[in-house]
Amino acid sequence: LQFTEEKLGQAEKTELDAHFENLLARADCTKNWTEKILRQTEVLLQPNPSARVEEFLYEKLDRKVPSRVTNGELLAQYMTEAANDFGPGTPYGKTLIKVGETQRRLGAAEREFIRSASINFLTPLRNFLEGDWRTISKERRILQNRRLDLDACKARVKKAKAAEAKAAVTP
Repeated sequence: LQFTEEKLGQAEKTELDAHFENLLARADCTKNWTEKILRQTEVLLQPNPSARVEEFLYEKLDRKVPSRVTNGELLAQYMTEAANDFGPGTPYGKTLIKVGETQRRLGAAEREFIRSASINFLTPLRNFLEGDWRTISKERRILQNRRLDLDACKARVKKAKAAEAKAAVTP
């Protein structure tokens, strides 16, 4: 009732401290940007949307995500197979082996980068959103409910005083 009356402009609303309002606004801003950064980093690390959904499902089911071969590693595998097919002693075969080995190392570095970014960058962002932000939201709801209770009590006291004053004036 108090919430509805406040929204309709029929009841007074106790304002929170300006510094506290600023903190709440900063917390909202932090949450929004953290979500955007988290999503975009996930897109950068895994551009394939179906693979991201699969990884999300594995994560939610508390199962280990199967290891994927990176594009660089796959290219290296193809180059090595082609080199063996052409013959490792031929100039083309030697070149394919060298480039294939370089691609394999690049693919392994990419895999390590993805693993490291996930552990050291995405995990803290998720921890904030799933832990700290939930606590902030819960405490904010509790504060809002307490403020509504306070305002409702203030309104009742005001009505009671007005009724007393009216009863004192009327004999």
